[in-house]
Amino acid sequence: MDTAYLFKDRKDAGRKLAERLIKYAGTTVIVFGLPRGGVPVAAEVARMLKMPLDVFMVRKLGLPGNEELALGAISAGGVRILNQDVIEMFDVPEPVIDQVTQKERRRLDDRQRVYRGERAFPDVEGKTVILVDDGLATGASMMAAVESVRHLKPGRIVVAVPVAPPSACKELAVRVDEIICLYTPPMFEAVGAWYEDFSQISDDEVRELIQRGNESGTEAG
Repeated sequence: MDTAYLFKDRKDAGRKLAERLIKYAGTTVIVFGLPRGGVPVAAEVARMLKMPLDVFMVRKLGLPGNEELALGAISAGGVRILNQDVIEMFDVPEPVIDQVTQKERRRLDDRQRVYRGERAFPDVEGKTVILVDDGLATGASMMAAVESVRHLKPGRIVVAVPVAPPSACKELAVRVDEIICLYTPPMFEAVGAWYEDFSQISDDEVRELIQRGNESGTEAG
């Protein structure tokens, strides 16, 4: 592993992303973090560039018996992206996919209430939306978020991640206005392999970061 590209933690990754996003400072932008791990990264971007921060809900559809392997993903707005390669490789029947989807949809709705409470979703029409995660593996979750955001008629969609395989960045690049992948190792491992500290993020931490970032962004605006 090339340790020159290791991120100390998610804050460090956020600071490095902010350096690449500096051209958007002072423009009409909303930064969305994908929970849970993307929120601390997005929070640092929003803090450094004085932009409002919010959360965009996505849920991975894990393969039954191997939850880390993604059948696809769902996002706020009802979008579902499926990974046909995994589905065909493991011969996953449609009823199983639908069952996993329903289960994760309930979890997504629960997390939405936990993270957002009664606060309304921000108006993004005509604005630049920056979608941030702590890294991509298959890219399914980010693609679901992108397609959901597109329905909200933003002026521009930007995806920003610290690390991702070249294939995921290439696939996303044709779906968005700009994509920033700081590091695209040809021999990709798990996202956490590129961080010195990849600690689990709690729901309370996500909620606190979003609340703090939303208040700061409102004051900055």
